[in-house]
Amino acid sequence: MIVFLAKRLGFMVVTMIVVSILLFLLLEIDAENVAVSVLGPYSNDEQRHLWLEAHGYFEPLWWRYGTWLMNFASGEFGQSIRFNVPVAEVLWPRLWNTAILGFWTFAVMIPLSLMLGILAGMREGSKLDRSISVTSITTTSIPEFASAVFLSAIFVFWLKLLPGTSGMSSGFEFKQLILPVMVLVLYDFGYVTRMTRASMAEVMTQPYIRTAVLKGLPYKHVILRHALRNALITPFTVIMLQINWLLSGVIVVEFFFAYKGFGALLLEASLNGDIFLIEACAMVAVFVAVTTQTIADVGYTYLNPRIRFA
Repeated sequence: MIVFLAKRLGFMVVTMIVVSILLFLLLEIDAENVAVSVLGPYSNDEQRHLWLEAHGYFEPLWWRYGTWLMNFASGEFGQSIRFNVPVAEVLWPRLWNTAILGFWTFAVMIPLSLMLGILAGMREGSKLDRSISVTSITTTSIPEFASAVFLSAIFVFWLKLLPGTSGMSSGFEFKQLILPVMVLVLYDFGYVTRMTRASMAEVMTQPYIRTAVLKGLPYKHVILRHALRNALITPFTVIMLQINWLLSGVIVVEFFFAYKGFGALLLEASLNGDIFLIEACAMVAVFVAVTTQTIADVGYTYLNPRIRFA
């Protein structure tokens, strides 16, 4: 296990370095473009030259990359052009807001998806299976912006039960999270449910399950002790991938409900050409992606002990 973890951590480090090189070459290699982004298109050549000299852009490329990478590792992301404050002052609160949104989305979605997927997989081909499958496919096929409009029309304008925005201008209010969470759960639970259902249906056809049933073991015991653990490997992978989606793929939901999260921040940075903020968001997103995949790999070893010796 220690060797396995060391390999995974090494893979994380290598991945982060490769991504950082690509990101640096994409956004930082053209020093003139960086100066224009920071100082604006109406700055003159002398102003740009002085800024580039003051920030070390005339140094060799390898030196610039090393300095840039060390600054990132120490949390120095530079100055946000859009907000005119250090990037870290904007990034971490927005990331925390998305973490809150993601937590409540997962708290509702995961139990619901697993329960429905397991029930459907246990009774493959039954009316319950078909009903759950149709519902899952229908909800997943509706994009977030459509369900956001639909739910807002019902709960905001018709029933007048929930606020239409989630800006949290007067402090945190759980009521403002309900609609964004509903939209995300409605869109995502069907996909996880379908994956769970497919995995559970496959496990239920395995010989060891039939053998356990023929031996007279209680059906509940067969499901919980033999089928469920193996059936959770695929859903576990899918669920870990949803963390990446929630981090940067909730731009539509956060923008629609004016929720100040990471996705909305990434959109603002892109629209305003905030180069240092874009770099920070990209590195954080990649770090979360490789971290979640490492956690998923470690989780496999507990769901299926045979993987430990692979």
